[in-house]
Amino acid sequence: MRIAQVAPLAEAVPPRLYGGTERVVSWLTEELVADGHAVTLFASGDSITAADLVACVPQGLRLSGIKDHTANLLVMLKEVRRRADEFDVIHFHIDLLQYPLFQDLAHKCVTTLHGRLDLPDYHPIYAAYPDMPLVSISDNQREPVPSVVNWVRTVHHGLPSSVCPFNAQGGDYLAFLGRISPEKRPDRAIRIAIEAGVPLKIAAKVDSADQTYFDEIVKPLLDHPLVEFLGEVGEAEKCHFLGNASALLFPIDWPEPFGLVMIEAMSTGTPVIAWSQGSVPEVIEPGRSGFIVSSLDEAVAAVEHAKSLPRRLVRDRFEGRFTASRMAADYVEAYEMLLGAVSPLVPARLAGGAAVTQSGIAAGRL
Repeated sequence: MRIAQVAPLAEAVPPRLYGGTERVVSWLTEELVADGHAVTLFASGDSITAADLVACVPQGLRLSGIKDHTANLLVMLKEVRRRADEFDVIHFHIDLLQYPLFQDLAHKCVTTLHGRLDLPDYHPIYAAYPDMPLVSISDNQREPVPSVVNWVRTVHHGLPSSVCPFNAQGGDYLAFLGRISPEKRPDRAIRIAIEAGVPLKIAAKVDSADQTYFDEIVKPLLDHPLVEFLGEVGEAEKCHFLGNASALLFPIDWPEPFGLVMIEAMSTGTPVIAWSQGSVPEVIEPGRSGFIVSSLDEAVAAVEHAKSLPRRLVRDRFEGRFTASRMAADYVEAYEMLLGAVSPLVPARLAGGAAVTQSGIAAGRL
Protein backbone atom coordinates (compact mmCIF):
# COMPACT_ATOMS: atom_id res chain seq x y z
CA MET A 1 0.00 0.00 0.00
CA ARG A 2 1.27 3.52 -0.84
CA ILE A 3 0.73 5.63 2.27
CA ALA A 4 1.43 9.29 2.98
CA GLN A 5 1.89 10.26 6.62
CA VAL A 6 1.41 14.01 7.14
CA ALA A 7 2.91 15.09 10.46
CA PRO A 8 2.75 18.31 12.46
CA LEU A 9 5.71 20.61 11.95
CA ALA A 10 6.17 21.65 15.57
CA GLU A 11 8.74 18.94 16.28
CA ALA A 12 10.92 16.53 14.36
CA VAL A 13 9.63 12.99 13.81
CA PRO A 14 10.56 11.58 16.26
CA PRO A 15 10.93 14.65 18.52
CA ARG A 16 14.15 15.43 20.33
CA LEU A 17 12.30 16.30 23.52
CA TYR A 18 8.57 16.72 24.18
CA GLY A 19 6.17 15.85 21.37
CA GLY A 20 3.67 13.04 21.78
CA THR A 21 1.97 13.29 18.39
CA GLU A 22 5.25 13.33 16.48
CA ARG A 23 6.47 10.34 18.48
CA VAL A 24 3.35 8.34 17.62
CA VAL A 25 3.67 9.29 13.95
CA SER A 26 7.25 8.04 14.00
CA TRP A 27 6.35 4.70 15.58
CA LEU A 28 3.49 4.19 13.13
CA THR A 29 5.58 5.16 10.12
CA GLU A 30 8.48 2.87 10.98
CA GLU A 31 6.16 -0.05 11.69
CA LEU A 32 4.37 0.41 8.36
CA VAL A 33 7.71 0.50 6.51
CA ALA A 34 8.84 -2.65 8.32
CA ASP A 35 5.61 -4.34 7.24
CA GLY A 36 6.44 -3.66 3.60
CA HIS A 37 4.30 -0.61 2.83
CA ALA A 38 5.64 2.24 0.69
CA VAL A 39 5.45 5.17 3.09
CA THR A 40 6.18 8.84 2.43
CA LEU A 41 6.54 11.07 5.48
CA PHE A 42 5.80 14.79 5.17
CA ALA A 43 7.55 16.37 8.16
CA SER A 44 10.39 18.64 9.24
CA GLY A 45 13.81 18.13 7.66
CA ASP A 46 15.45 17.06 10.91
CA SER A 47 13.18 14.01 11.10
CA ILE A 48 14.74 10.54 11.04
CA THR A 49 12.85 7.80 9.23
CA ALA A 50 13.13 4.72 7.03
CA ALA A 51 10.27 6.14 4.93
CA ASP A 52 10.76 8.57 2.05
CA LEU A 53 11.07 11.93 3.82
CA VAL A 54 9.65 15.10 2.29
CA ALA A 55 11.23 17.94 4.27
CA CYS A 56 8.62 20.67 4.55
CA VAL A 57 10.65 22.94 6.87
CA PRO A 58 14.34 22.65 7.78
CA GLN A 59 13.68 21.72 11.41
CA GLY A 60 10.87 21.49 13.95
CA LEU A 61 9.22 24.89 14.31
CA ARG A 62 9.05 24.97 18.11
CA LEU A 63 12.82 24.78 18.48
CA SER A 64 13.13 27.29 15.61
CA GLY A 65 11.18 29.83 17.63
CA ILE A 66 8.24 30.03 15.20
CA LYS A 67 4.98 30.25 17.15
CA ASP A 68 2.30 30.35 14.43
CA HIS A 69 2.68 27.25 12.24
CA THR A 70 -0.27 27.93 9.93
CA ALA A 71 1.68 29.30 6.95
CA ASN A 72 4.17 26.42 6.92
CA LEU A 73 1.41 23.83 7.31
CA LEU A 74 -0.46 25.29 4.32
CA VAL A 75 2.69 25.14 2.20
CA MET A 76 3.13 21.49 3.22
CA LEU A 77 -0.48 20.73 2.33
CA LYS A 78 0.00 22.26 -1.12
CA GLU A 79 2.83 19.77 -1.74
CA VAL A 80 0.76 16.84 -0.42
CA ARG A 81 -2.08 17.87 -2.71
CA ARG A 82 0.27 18.14 -5.71
CA ARG A 83 1.43 14.57 -5.12
CA ALA A 84 -1.90 13.12 -4.02
CA ASP A 85 -2.16 10.77 -7.01
CA GLU A 86 0.98 8.96 -5.82
CA PHE A 87 -0.77 7.57 -2.73
CA ASP A 88 -3.51 5.06 -1.99
CA VAL A 89 -4.08 6.61 1.44
CA ILE A 90 -3.21 10.03 2.86
CA HIS A 91 -3.09 9.98 6.66
CA PHE A 92 -3.17 13.39 8.33
CA HIS A 93 -2.09 14.15 11.89
CA ILE A 94 -2.69 17.92 11.78
CA ASP A 95 -6.33 18.24 12.87
CA LEU A 96 -8.26 20.37 10.35
CA LEU A 97 -6.47 22.63 7.84
CA GLN A 98 -6.61 19.93 5.17
CA TYR A 99 -10.42 19.61 5.07
CA PRO A 100 -11.22 22.23 2.38
CA LEU A 101 -8.19 21.22 0.29
CA PHE A 102 -8.92 17.49 0.27
CA GLN A 103 -12.70 17.25 0.46
CA ASP A 104 -12.89 15.81 -3.06
CA LEU A 105 -10.35 13.15 -2.01
CA ALA A 106 -12.09 12.22 1.21
CA HIS A 107 -12.37 8.61 0.02
CA LYS A 108 -8.59 8.18 0.36
CA CYS A 109 -7.90 10.52 3.30
CA VAL A 110 -8.09 9.92 7.03
CA THR A 111 -7.27 12.20 9.93
CA THR A 112 -6.27 11.08 13.41
CA LEU A 113 -7.39 13.62 15.97
CA HIS A 114 -4.68 13.72 18.63
CA GLY A 115 -6.01 16.53 20.84
CA ARG A 116 -8.88 17.36 23.12
CA LEU A 117 -12.29 17.73 21.48
CA ASP A 118 -14.32 19.03 24.42
CA LEU A 119 -13.74 22.69 23.53
CA PRO A 120 -16.36 24.06 21.11
CA ASP A 121 -13.91 26.15 19.07
CA TYR A 122 -13.40 23.55 16.33
CA HIS A 123 -16.86 21.96 16.28
CA PRO A 124 -18.12 24.05 13.31
CA ILE A 125 -15.50 22.48 11.02
CA TYR A 126 -16.80 18.97 11.75
CA ALA A 127 -20.33 20.02 10.84
CA ALA A 128 -19.10 21.75 7.68
CA TYR A 129 -17.09 18.72 6.48
CA PRO A 130 -19.00 15.69 7.80
CA ASP A 131 -17.62 13.38 5.10
CA MET A 132 -13.97 13.65 6.16
CA PRO A 133 -13.00 10.27 7.72
CA LEU A 134 -11.65 10.59 11.25
CA VAL A 135 -9.89 8.30 13.73
CA SER A 136 -10.16 8.82 17.47
CA ILE A 137 -7.40 7.79 19.88
CA SER A 138 -9.92 6.79 22.55
CA ASP A 139 -13.66 6.26 22.62
CA ASN A 140 -13.97 8.92 25.32
CA GLN A 141 -12.37 11.49 23.03
CA ARG A 142 -15.40 11.31 20.73
CA GLU A 143 -18.08 12.18 23.27
CA PRO A 144 -18.18 16.00 22.88
CA VAL A 145 -18.15 15.99 19.07
CA PRO A 146 -21.31 16.48 16.97
CA SER A 147 -22.92 13.22 15.84
CA VAL A 148 -22.45 14.06 12.16
CA VAL A 149 -18.75 13.19 12.39
CA ASN A 150 -17.56 10.33 10.17
CA TRP A 151 -15.62 8.18 12.62
CA VAL A 152 -13.74 5.34 10.93
CA ARG A 153 -12.63 3.71 14.16
CA THR A 154 -10.76 4.20 17.44
CA VAL A 155 -7.07 3.30 17.40
CA HIS A 156 -5.28 3.39 20.73
CA HIS A 157 -1.66 4.47 20.62
CA GLY A 158 1.12 1.89 20.71
CA LEU A 159 4.90 1.98 21.00
CA PRO A 160 7.65 -0.47 20.07
CA SER A 161 8.34 -2.98 22.83
CA SER A 162 12.03 -2.01 22.82
CA VAL A 163 11.58 1.73 23.31
CA CYS A 164 11.00 1.65 27.08
CA PRO A 165 12.60 -1.63 28.25
CA PHE A 166 11.16 -3.65 31.11
CA ASN A 167 12.68 -2.83 34.48
CA ALA A 168 12.00 -5.66 36.92
CA GLN A 169 13.24 -3.78 39.98
CA GLY A 170 11.72 -0.32 39.72
CA GLY A 171 12.70 2.19 42.37
CA ASP A 172 11.62 4.09 45.43
CA TYR A 173 10.24 7.35 44.00
CA LEU A 174 7.04 8.44 42.32
CA ALA A 175 7.28 9.92 38.82
CA PHE A 176 5.42 12.75 37.12
CA LEU A 177 6.24 13.16 33.43
CA GLY A 178 4.82 15.47 30.78
CA ARG A 179 3.90 19.13 30.72
CA ILE A 180 3.41 21.60 33.54
CA SER A 181 -0.17 22.82 33.14
CA PRO A 182 -3.35 23.15 35.21
CA GLU A 183 -5.03 20.19 33.47
CA LYS A 184 -2.05 17.87 34.13
CA ARG A 185 -2.16 18.79 37.87
CA PRO A 186 1.47 18.52 38.99
CA ASP A 187 0.34 20.34 42.13
CA ARG A 188 -1.92 17.38 42.88
CA ALA A 189 0.97 14.96 42.27
CA ILE A 190 3.07 16.88 44.80
CA ARG A 191 0.33 16.68 47.41
CA ILE A 192 -0.09 12.93 46.84
CA ALA A 193 3.64 12.33 47.32
CA ILE A 194 3.84 14.46 50.45
CA GLU A 195 0.78 12.77 51.99
CA ALA A 196 2.23 9.34 51.15
CA GLY A 197 5.67 10.30 52.42
CA VAL A 198 7.32 9.10 49.19
CA PRO A 199 9.82 11.09 47.08
CA LEU A 200 8.48 12.59 43.84
CA LYS A 201 10.55 13.43 40.76
CA ILE A 202 8.98 15.76 38.19
CA ALA A 203 10.29 15.65 34.60
CA ALA A 204 8.29 18.22 32.65
CA LYS A 205 8.55 21.20 30.38
CA VAL A 206 6.96 24.59 31.05
CA ASP A 207 5.35 26.27 28.04
CA SER A 208 5.08 30.06 28.02
CA ALA A 209 1.28 29.74 28.24
CA ASP A 210 1.65 27.91 31.54
CA GLN A 211 4.43 30.01 33.06
CA THR A 212 2.07 31.88 35.41
CA TYR A 213 0.57 28.63 36.69
CA PHE A 214 4.07 27.27 37.28
CA ASP A 215 5.29 30.41 39.05
CA GLU A 216 2.24 30.92 41.24
CA ILE A 217 1.01 27.38 41.98
CA VAL A 218 3.74 24.82 41.36
CA LYS A 219 7.01 26.57 42.11
CA PRO A 220 6.18 27.30 45.78
CA LEU A 221 5.57 23.54 46.29
CA LEU A 222 8.99 22.54 44.93
CA ASP A 223 10.78 23.56 48.13
CA HIS A 224 9.55 20.44 49.94
CA PRO A 225 12.40 17.97 50.59
CA LEU A 226 10.45 15.10 49.00
CA VAL A 227 10.05 16.94 45.67
CA GLU A 228 12.66 17.20 42.91
CA PHE A 229 12.05 19.14 39.68
CA LEU A 230 14.17 17.88 36.77
CA GLY A 231 12.77 19.97 33.91
CA GLU A 232 12.26 18.60 30.39
CA VAL A 233 13.98 15.30 29.57
CA GLY A 234 14.79 13.57 26.28
CA GLU A 235 13.70 10.18 24.97
CA ALA A 236 16.57 8.13 26.46
CA GLU A 237 16.34 9.78 29.86
CA LYS A 238 12.56 9.48 29.92
CA CYS A 239 12.39 5.70 29.82
CA HIS A 240 15.13 5.40 32.44
CA PHE A 241 13.20 7.89 34.56
CA LEU A 242 9.97 5.90 34.27
CA GLY A 243 11.54 2.48 34.72
CA ASN A 244 13.23 3.44 37.98
CA ALA A 245 10.01 4.71 39.57
CA SER A 246 7.75 2.78 41.91
CA ALA A 247 4.68 4.29 40.19
CA LEU A 248 3.72 6.97 37.70
CA LEU A 249 1.33 9.64 38.97
CA PHE A 250 -1.16 10.72 36.32
CA PRO A 251 -3.47 12.99 38.35
CA ILE A 252 -5.15 14.75 35.42
CA ASP A 253 -8.04 17.17 35.70
CA TRP A 254 -9.30 17.18 32.11
CA PRO A 255 -10.66 14.76 29.46
CA GLU A 256 -7.27 13.38 28.38
CA PRO A 257 -7.64 12.01 24.81
CA PHE A 258 -5.15 9.21 25.45
CA GLY A 259 -2.16 9.83 27.73
CA LEU A 260 0.90 8.34 26.03
CA VAL A 261 2.98 8.44 29.20
CA MET A 262 0.73 5.82 30.76
CA ILE A 263 1.71 3.13 28.26
CA GLU A 264 5.34 4.24 28.31
CA ALA A 265 5.34 3.60 32.07
CA MET A 266 3.54 0.28 31.58
CA SER A 267 6.20 -0.77 29.08
CA THR A 268 8.86 -0.42 31.79
CA GLY A 269 6.70 -2.35 34.26
CA THR A 270 5.89 0.73 36.32
CA PRO A 271 2.24 0.82 37.45
CA VAL A 272 0.15 3.93 36.87
CA ILE A 273 -1.94 5.77 39.47
CA ALA A 274 -4.38 7.81 37.41
CA TRP A 275 -7.41 10.00 38.00
CA SER A 276 -10.65 8.73 36.51
CA GLN A 277 -10.83 11.21 33.64
CA GLY A 278 -10.93 10.98 29.86
CA SER A 279 -9.29 7.89 28.39
CA VAL A 280 -7.94 6.56 31.69
CA PRO A 281 -10.56 3.77 32.12
CA GLU A 282 -9.76 2.56 28.57
CA VAL A 283 -6.02 2.36 29.23
CA ILE A 284 -5.58 1.31 32.87
CA GLU A 285 -6.85 -2.03 34.17
CA PRO A 286 -7.18 -1.67 37.96
CA GLY A 287 -5.03 -4.16 39.82
CA ARG A 288 -3.25 -5.23 36.62
CA SER A 289 -1.56 -2.17 35.12
CA GLY A 290 -2.24 0.31 37.88
CA PHE A 291 -5.03 1.97 39.84
CA ILE A 292 -7.79 4.42 38.95
CA VAL A 293 -8.60 6.93 41.69
CA SER A 294 -10.94 9.88 42.22
CA SER A 295 -9.66 11.48 45.43
CA LEU A 296 -6.44 12.39 47.18
CA ASP A 297 -7.02 9.72 49.83
CA GLU A 298 -7.52 7.02 47.20
CA ALA A 299 -4.36 8.12 45.41
CA VAL A 300 -2.32 8.02 48.61
CA ALA A 301 -3.60 4.50 49.35
CA ALA A 302 -2.77 3.44 45.78
CA VAL A 303 0.86 4.47 46.29
CA GLU A 304 1.19 1.70 48.85
CA HIS A 305 -0.78 -0.83 46.77
CA ALA A 306 1.46 -0.14 43.75
CA LYS A 307 4.45 -1.52 45.62
CA SER A 308 2.93 -5.01 45.64
CA LEU A 309 1.70 -5.00 42.02
CA PRO A 310 3.92 -7.39 40.00
CA ARG A 311 5.87 -5.35 37.47
CA ARG A 312 5.90 -8.29 35.04
CA LEU A 313 2.09 -8.22 35.04
CA VAL A 314 2.14 -4.52 34.16
CA ARG A 315 4.55 -5.19 31.28
CA ASP A 316 2.41 -8.10 30.08
CA ARG A 317 -0.65 -5.85 29.88
CA PHE A 318 1.38 -3.40 27.80
CA GLU A 319 2.51 -6.14 25.42
CA GLY A 320 -1.02 -7.44 25.07
CA ARG A 321 -2.62 -4.09 24.27
CA PHE A 322 -0.32 -1.21 23.43
CA THR A 323 2.48 -2.20 21.05
CA ALA A 324 3.29 -0.33 17.84
CA SER A 325 2.66 -3.49 15.82
CA ARG A 326 -0.90 -3.67 17.12
CA MET A 327 -1.39 0.06 16.41
CA ALA A 328 -0.10 -0.31 12.84
CA ALA A 329 -2.31 -3.34 12.20
CA ASP A 330 -5.34 -1.36 13.40
CA TYR A 331 -4.49 1.49 11.06
CA VAL A 332 -4.01 -0.84 8.10
CA GLU A 333 -7.49 -2.19 8.78
CA ALA A 334 -8.78 1.39 8.77
CA TYR A 335 -7.00 2.09 5.48
CA GLU A 336 -8.51 -1.06 3.96
CA MET A 337 -11.97 0.05 5.08
CA LEU A 338 -11.32 3.36 3.35
CA LEU A 339 -10.16 1.73 0.12
CA GLY A 340 -13.04 -0.72 0.12
CA ALA A 341 -15.61 2.01 0.68
CA VAL A 342 -18.69 2.86 -1.31
CA SER A 343 -18.40 5.63 -3.89
CA PRO A 344 -16.79 8.78 -2.50
CA LEU A 345 -19.21 11.19 -0.81
CA VAL A 346 -22.21 8.99 -1.67
CA PRO A 347 -23.78 7.51 1.49
CA ALA A 348 -25.26 4.02 1.40
CA ARG A 349 -27.74 2.39 3.80
CA LEU A 350 -27.52 -0.75 5.81
CA ALA A 351 -30.49 -3.06 5.94
CA GLY A 352 -31.43 -1.63 9.33
CA GLY A 353 -31.36 1.89 7.98
CA ALA A 354 -28.11 3.06 9.56
CA ALA A 355 -26.14 5.46 7.40
CA VAL A 356 -22.84 4.27 5.96
CA THR A 357 -20.42 7.00 4.97
CA GLN A 358 -17.74 6.87 2.30
CA SER A 359 -15.50 5.08 4.78
CA GLY A 360 -17.75 2.07 4.33
CA ILE A 361 -18.80 1.76 7.97
CA ALA A 362 -21.60 3.11 10.06
CA ALA A 363 -20.84 6.58 11.34
CA GLY A 364 -20.32 6.52 15.05
CA ARG A 365 -18.60 4.14 17.44
CA LEU A 366 -17.56 0.74 16.07
